[in-house]
Amino acid sequence: MTGTLLVKPRIRPRVAVVLVYTAAMCMNGLDSTIVNPALFTIAEDFGRPVSAANTVETAFLVALALALPVAGWLGDRFGTKRVFLLALAAFTAASAVCGLAPDLTTLVVARAAQGLAGGLLTPVGMTLLFRAFPPEERVRLSKVLIVPTALMPALGPPLGGFLTEHLSWHWLFFVNVPVGAGAVLLGAVALREPAVGSVDPVASDASDASDAPDASEGESDSGGRFDHVGFWLATPALGLLTYALGFGPSHGWGRPSVAVSAVAGVVLLVAAVTHQLRSPDPLLKLRLLGDRVYGAASALALFSAAGLMGVLFVFPLLYQAALGASALDAGLSVFPEALGLMLASQAVDRLLPRLGPRRLAVPTLLLAAGVFAALAVPGVAENAWAVRALMFAVGLVLGTAVLTIQIAGFEDISPADMGQAMGLFQIVRTLGGAVGIAACAAVIGGHGTGVSDPGPYRVAVLVTSGLVGVGAVVAARLPRVVAGPPGPP
Repeated sequence: MTGTLLVKPRIRPRVAVVLVYTAAMCMNGLDSTIVNPALFTIAEDFGRPVSAANTVETAFLVALALALPVAGWLGDRFGTKRVFLLALAAFTAASAVCGLAPDLTTLVVARAAQGLAGGLLTPVGMTLLFRAFPPEERVRLSKVLIVPTALMPALGPPLGGFLTEHLSWHWLFFVNVPVGAGAVLLGAVALREPAVGSVDPVASDASDASDAPDASEGESDSGGRFDHVGFWLATPALGLLTYALGFGPSHGWGRPSVAVSAVAGVVLLVAAVTHQLRSPDPLLKLRLLGDRVYGAASALALFSAAGLMGVLFVFPLLYQAALGASALDAGLSVFPEALGLMLASQAVDRLLPRLGPRRLAVPTLLLAAGVFAALAVPGVAENAWAVRALMFAVGLVLGTAVLTIQIAGFEDISPADMGQAMGLFQIVRTLGGAVGIAACAAVIGGHGTGVSDPGPYRVAVLVTSGLVGVGAVVAARLPRVVAGPPGPP
């Protein structure tokens, strides 16, 4: 009887993967947009111009890009569980430092540390998740994937505005600490290292799964020889390009630091691609993009991320600068999108097995482009209920497309290549988001009008509509049917 009482309750490994992944990715996804409504307040608190406060976001994106090239290799080499939990612990600690920052410099440095850890979290976390579930069961993961990849970025602006207005901007970062600490503890106890060569047998729901040995206790050799040349080409290339995209619109593309970063980034990127294609053991397996489905899904990830991040960036600014709204009002203007995204997760679960990726993604992307364009119609932004209805529609149709792309894109990727494929996919999606934000900022700044003129903001919204529309053309390359019927619940 005593021995029975001492038995610790067990959490099934696949349940643990879902719980820890969702918690970590919610933190990472939320942090990509939660600071946007607070930039004016942060600038005022530190006595700095808004352009200087924008460095907080640019530092996060640049650091995120720097970590992405090595995420797949690190996960395969040292174990996805170990790398994921270390990155999650670092992200949580950096969040606490951000909240305690006494000056803008400390905030920017801590935000960069968040970005480095976040750049590892998403691809390694999705590798853990996708190795635990075979392709035929991933359709049912839509309810999990929608939360961090689309729902959290949509919730970021309203939550950021609420915390800034009713507490302080410091709480934008403090909210991560208890969630991150709990996820690290749960992951250390319940996660198991998935097998690299096949779908994780340890992550099954068998009664003895939690007694299986943890592969992360020793280093894995599956990562192969580290590609030093690829690292020194790809990492600075992504960092420089993200820096140029972040600062070019506000500081001017002709500014020496921006121009040099853009040119050097392009040159290094070309050299990196050439090297990766020739190397027998590359840091990034660019050959994966040759797969018809995965290549199309990666291109779609770029365009959909550019459109989504662009509109989430420009619309709160339209509300604050052009319409004189508060930070909370600006955040609430995009909140209905989150409700649409929740419904999208239900729609994909039911429609994807019936319609197939192509017939589901193409019309939803076209509808999303039309909804984005409707947001730019004069008079719509000034009508609160029109904005709410259109933002709900954005979440529903674009969320359906994003989930379809994510699930269908990895059907033909083997578990051994999953880490590399996830890292590459996240690189493309991150650059797409940076491109979308930079394009909107360039349109706004290029008009040279006052911040109270809504015209440039509407043009920027039309740009995001065009980006999503291009994605609809690419979606024609997706397969007609999913890999197989959904497995049993």
